[in-house]
Amino acid sequence: MKLLGKPSFKALTKPALKPPLKLSSKSSDEPSFRELRAVDNFYQTSLFFPMPAVLVSTLTDTGKTTCGPYSLLAPFYIAGKEYYAFMLECRNSSNTAQNLIKHKKCVINFLGDDRATFKEMVRLGWPGDTPEEKMKDFRFHLEEGLRKAEDPEGIYPQVISEALQAVECTWVDTLDGAQDDGPLPEGTDHYELEKYHDFNGITSPYGAHFVLRIDKILMKPRYRDAIVNGVRSQDFPPLPVDYGYRDSKNFWYHKHRRLLPELLPQRQTTVQSVRYAANRLQTDVQFTDAALEKLVKVPRIFLPTVLKGCVSWAEENGVKVIDVEQMEIINDKRSKEKNK
Repeated sequence: MKLLGKPSFKALTKPALKPPLKLSSKSSDEPSFRELRAVDNFYQTSLFFPMPAVLVSTLTDTGKTTCGPYSLLAPFYIAGKEYYAFMLECRNSSNTAQNLIKHKKCVINFLGDDRATFKEMVRLGWPGDTPEEKMKDFRFHLEEGLRKAEDPEGIYPQVISEALQAVECTWVDTLDGAQDDGPLPEGTDHYELEKYHDFNGITSPYGAHFVLRIDKILMKPRYRDAIVNGVRSQDFPPLPVDYGYRDSKNFWYHKHRRLLPELLPQRQTTVQSVRYAANRLQTDVQFTDAALEKLVKVPRIFLPTVLKGCVSWAEENGVKVIDVEQMEIINDKRSKEKNK
């Protein structure tokens, strides 16, 4: 289903600690933990493990969008690479895995935590249902994302309109030599290969990992504006937390609560120490003392990297002397969005 009208997306604490558990009386040599053996699907069977709960949109062979729920999703490349990426883990015979192997594209949709939404996510996760069976009674709406807007002739998975944020991604199949991985032979439910990949593509007879390059981040205006202009505790979206453990009857999840801020440790060095580090850089770019004062709270271990980043920005922008004004521009990662 396609929702008509204008797109509803724009591109783009730590909780308070509870008192420590009160331990029951015991002898001094008695351990306070007992071992629980790890078994298959250990994140569900052997741990209480908080995870995101998302719906992943992929393309079927007919070019239609189908969706499946996932929680085994984590940031993968976060800095220092030419792109950013997620890691998605799933059963390799699932619709999502097979569609990614064949068509490479997906959308990660983050939906709200209301009960009806989570119920629909659980319904979409029943193994063995075809995409047509899953999407026949799909309760959400679909719309085109930004990739389609930039490439009208291309075919891309659609975005769930009710999502609070969504990420359009492409599988980087060249990593770990996974570009030759093919779909499952018809009539089989798992792979039988001579060798499996370590971290990307088909990684075991039943498992798959996908390094997903982030192409576009889409957010509802309220949450995008909060990130650009400064987030308050009431600005966090009501996203569910899948609590990992499941039994033979239920998935368990936690609804969003108001987040509580906890101040970062306040430590700082001196301007002289920052100046010493700056003078060791091989560059003609100069820093004023007022600019360096903006860096006194940077942990010492990160200071060389931060200073080199400032120099790179200055060289790219033809700046010979970095003062407070330039430092504020450098520190504001969202300055371009704010200017827009």
